[in-house]
Amino acid sequence: MALEKIYLFDTTLRDGQQTPGIDFSVEDKIAISKLLDEFGLDYVEGGYPGANPTDTAFFAAKRTNAAKFVAFGMTKRAGISAANDPGLASLLQSKTDAICLVAKSWDYHVRVALGCSNEENLECIRDSVEAVTASGRETLIDCEHFFDGYKANPDYALACAKTAYEAGARWVVLCDTNGGTQPSEVREIVGAVIASGIPGDHLGIHAHDDTGQAIANSLAAVEAGVRQIQGTLNGIGERCGNANLVTLIPTLSLKQAYASRFETSIDRERLTGLTALSHAFDELLNRSPDHQAPYVGASAFATKAGIHASALLKDPKTYEHVEPEKVGNFRKVMVSDQGGKSNFLNALKRRGIEVGKDDPRLDKLIQIVKEREAEGYAYEGADASFELLARRTLGTIPHFFDIDGFRVMVERRFDANGQLKTVSEAVVRLVVDGERIMSVAEGDGPVNALDLALRKDLGKFNAEIEDLELVDYKVRILNGGTEAITRVLIESTDREGTRWWTVGVSENIIDASFQALIDSIVYKLMKNRDMAGRIAAE
Repeated sequence: MALEKIYLFDTTLRDGQQTPGIDFSVEDKIAISKLLDEFGLDYVEGGYPGANPTDTAFFAAKRTNAAKFVAFGMTKRAGISAANDPGLASLLQSKTDAICLVAKSWDYHVRVALGCSNEENLECIRDSVEAVTASGRETLIDCEHFFDGYKANPDYALACAKTAYEAGARWVVLCDTNGGTQPSEVREIVGAVIASGIPGDHLGIHAHDDTGQAIANSLAAVEAGVRQIQGTLNGIGERCGNANLVTLIPTLSLKQAYASRFETSIDRERLTGLTALSHAFDELLNRSPDHQAPYVGASAFATKAGIHASALLKDPKTYEHVEPEKVGNFRKVMVSDQGGKSNFLNALKRRGIEVGKDDPRLDKLIQIVKEREAEGYAYEGADASFELLARRTLGTIPHFFDIDGFRVMVERRFDANGQLKTVSEAVVRLVVDGERIMSVAEGDGPVNALDLALRKDLGKFNAEIEDLELVDYKVRILNGGTEAITRVLIESTDREGTRWWTVGVSENIIDASFQALIDSIVYKLMKNRDMAGRIAAE
């Protein structure tokens, strides 16, 4: 049986830009469109040509090769012909493969937002679609608030959709703009639209996540007959976000309920790049990836309980719904005071550390981890610190440098211009190959000053850590009172895109931070040697 095609439409650059705190530059949009195009999506929506300087410059640049590039805008205004509407003219002048028009399909919005009659709105839809189709571009129509409009006035909502389809729209996209529709309602309403005369292979779904059901609603629409899904990378978007394509794509590809009936443009080879795509996008946004994101999160295939780890060693299918390698992720058995030998053996093996089950050093490592976690350390979230601890305990880590001490000073003072400012200065004393080195640096706060001083002069290792970057810093107070224990978790990366996490615990936040910073540097140096060894072996 031939598989039916599900078309994937990405609106990260348009609807995703409505996310609070996100404001793409032209360079950002070019970089993101390249990621989407190379991954293999069918449609990439770029934004509103002519609406702002950023989108104007972006649409003037080359954006995609394989994916159809889409401009977004409004249907013509009531009382103006399609030929004389400036907004529609900007869309038609854009050099795109397709144009997506947004149209009101809820009579309440027609009356309140547009201030025109229902009949005038239908005329705007028809004339705009015909104008785009006549230009030779593929036409899409986003029926805004379609599901709310259908529940309020089904005849009119259907009239809006049918008008667009009969005028020549390739895709009529049903939008759950407020994100409040339930999956059962989506199935019922999509069925009614198809029964009205619009075939499913001309219908799309655009779901928002205000009830946490954007993915469920998108899949319900597919089951009911639609053949295009709109969404965004990592589910970004206005309010609670849009349907997350990073979750939808592997579900369609790997779950038998869909894979036996449908195909997408993302083949199995491209699917292995899904985790890298998701993380690259987060990196561009300068935010840490969601560890618990389905399929691509660092914890998506992580196991903590000892009995689970034991079962995984026998057969991964016991606790994994798909193989992590199929989406470019990997299995992670975490070590903690809840874990037994199976966890530790699996975690060590994944890091290339071989140790026998009856080796007394393994028992020693387990005891150290349990003692440290009782003090506040949390190694399930600090993989690099755990590996360093394991290698130190097993005696397999090189010695790089010694720390002779550090000092941090914070001073609040008036500068030469009479402005009150706070200055942080750190001094670090190290020993590298018997040579004593002292580094001094000022920074934006004591931890930043300490980080800069530590990396300012590391002797012969300086060139190796030039690309080391601290990307996230988290602090947690483990108990109350003036003698609180502080846990610091630091996330680091380098130019290869590798990420690692280190932890420090102390009653002093600066000391806890220093522990995590030292582990980050030592892990980087060790990783460099492991990579050099693999290259030499090849």
